[in-house]
Amino acid sequence: MTGFGKISARINGKRVDVEIRSLNSKQLDLNLRLPQVYRELEPEIRAYVGNELDRGKVDFFINVAGEEGKAKNSINKDIVKGYYKELKEMSKSIGEKQAHYLPLILRLPDVFKTEEVADKKELKEVFGMVQKAVQLVTKFREQEGKALKKDIESHLALVEKKEHEVGNLDAKRMEKVRERLTIKINEIAETKSVDNNRFEQELIYYIEKLDINEERTRLKNHCSYFRQVMNEDKAGRKLGFISQEIGREINTIGSKANDSDVQRVVVEMKDELEKMKEQLLNIL
Repeated sequence: MTGFGKISARINGKRVDVEIRSLNSKQLDLNLRLPQVYRELEPEIRAYVGNELDRGKVDFFINVAGEEGKAKNSINKDIVKGYYKELKEMSKSIGEKQAHYLPLILRLPDVFKTEEVADKKELKEVFGMVQKAVQLVTKFREQEGKALKKDIESHLALVEKKEHEVGNLDAKRMEKVRERLTIKINEIAETKSVDNNRFEQELIYYIEKLDINEERTRLKNHCSYFRQVMNEDKAGRKLGFISQEIGREINTIGSKANDSDVQRVVVEMKDELEKMKEQLLNIL
């Protein structure tokens, strides 16, 4: 969800710059900074940017400069004096030494004022710049998304490959289980005090407990569904849910297998899945 877009234009003798920077975030965190002359556009800009970008930590700036490159703003002296007085009194109350407050004050709200009023035509042009800047961010995200998709698919392919490896190991594992069971059964058969019905029930339970075929089938289905959803729009959250289900099946296979070779492959699958999850945080 990283992205960048910047548009510049001259409108009514002023240089107007619209700049958008987007970083990864689970939700939309929009930081909007507008000059006073365009404040009435804020609700419309918030709605448009939120709808188009959906998620991410988004910093949005509009800067205005005059013909000579200087901002067409003047300092609100009364506001500055008020801030200075309050900061000085606060410093005194907490025992802080005299500090240079002006750099801080100049970053506080309402310090700069403008007597300009933008007409509807100008506001329309500025909002058109906003739309173009958002389109640039979207294009940037799409390019990043293609690279992310390729990377995630490579990790998913390794999970599927290792699931197949588990299948090959499972045949050998079950043969070992049969051998152990045969030995135990022969030992128990020598004992006369055996409840045959109870013994059969326990044996069936033990075999079912070791069987991982259902988990492997669900894992393959989840991987297939993951690939399908990757082609949908704004599928990041959905892919996150599917990856959780993939992880659940992998964990169950590891716990039921009771085999060192299978568990080694399970650890490798978990590693690939974690790499997928890290990349999913960047997907809308």
